[in-house]
Amino acid sequence: MNSNETHTIMKKVAFPIVALALAFALFACKNETKTETEALPEDLAVAEASEETSPEHLYVTASSGLTLRQHDNLNSEKLAVMPYGTKVKVISEEKETTMTVGGIKGGMHQVEYNQHTGYAFNGYLSRFFPPEEDMRPNAYAEALKAQFPNVSFSETTGGTASNPSNTATLLLPTTQWHEGFYIAKQLFDIPTEFAFPNPKGSNEEVVKQTKPKSGAWASELQVNRQNDRLEKITYSYRAEGFGYTVTITQEGDTMKLARTDVAD
Repeated sequence: MNSNETHTIMKKVAFPIVALALAFALFACKNETKTETEALPEDLAVAEASEETSPEHLYVTASSGLTLRQHDNLNSEKLAVMPYGTKVKVISEEKETTMTVGGIKGGMHQVEYNQHTGYAFNGYLSRFFPPEEDMRPNAYAEALKAQFPNVSFSETTGGTASNPSNTATLLLPTTQWHEGFYIAKQLFDIPTEFAFPNPKGSNEEVVKQTKPKSGAWASELQVNRQNDRLEKITYSYRAEGFGYTVTITQEGDTMKLARTDVAD
């Protein structure tokens, strides 16, 4: 093999590696704009209790904002809309389950927000603070560990020289699927268009993004269920020269969030 042939082969191998490295550097950047609305989905069903230790503060996880109401029902007067990421003080925790909103089970906590005391659906409240804009997964994991020592983060590389891959995995000490979903959505770039999937439904469902980014070959959410219980949530994105997959699964007492980036 002469020097020109060697140089050509090296260029072919180097291109996907460089492309993947650039993708990793940019992957924490958020291109989606959050919007806030005053209403929550009103599709109610039977609820299920959470056995988490009573927290003093919780964070709003509804991307469109969470309504604060005067009384503990969804027909009560609206006092305010608490934006995504707002930290609220818990006055009284509702331990019974009374409703399901948007596929998330829960009840109405009494909380304090901006000098107002009212009630908010606890299915859109979480112990985990939301990732900041452009926050990398390893930095988010380290920040969470200050309050939740059982949080775990790992990163591995794989694939081949021409098709390298990188997998970032975050383990959260919760069994709540909606908590895992909202963090994966913010941290691993699942488009805001995709709502938390209802646990009830067909065993396999694929939802395609209606308005994907320019140049995207595929952008879709696959939901796997068993007996009306979530088994796995997978988001897949593909474009020329690059793609990534985000998976959400439950492993024992933890939710496992993983993103794998691949250069083609």
